[in-house]
Amino acid sequence: MTIDIIDLSDPEYSDLNAVQMAMVREAQQKKNEILASAQKEKEEYFSILVSNNMARNTFYALTQARLDAEAEAKIQAVKDDLDYQLAYEALGSEGDENGPYRYPENPNYNLAPSQRFLVVRAYYMQATEDAEARLAAYAADTLAREYLGEFYATLYDLLAAYTY
Repeated sequence: MTIDIIDLSDPEYSDLNAVQMAMVREAQQKKNEILASAQKEKEEYFSILVSNNMARNTFYALTQARLDAEAEAKIQAVKDDLDYQLAYEALGSEGDENGPYRYPENPNYNLAPSQRFLVVRAYYMQATEDAEARLAAYAADTLAREYLGEFYATLYDLLAAYTY
């Protein structure tokens, strides 16, 4: 997936954590869906004009411009939301009175469950290359059971899949 929803240099992308990258990918996917929907609408409208022998009508150019403007407005809203989310997450990732947020020393309970999943997954994927040792360590992690809730089993299944 080409990411063009936000303009960051390569070093800035490498500084993004797992949660922030998930936010960027989700926003990029929304942008791609908006553009695809607008393109589909334009093609359907053009097809209607062709079937009515009005393909060279200036009304198509106006409709095309309107659809492009609507798509750009939606994309700008997604981009603004992404900027806000990244700024908010950066503030929240700094830490609390116990120090910087870092799993498992000082987990961030302000994160959504899916973001917690990404944080814990990144922690275990970076912990060791040995898939069986990683799975054993995760199975023994009592904090992960409480921190992840319903996502605990999902991450367990994912880590177990690496052992095959």
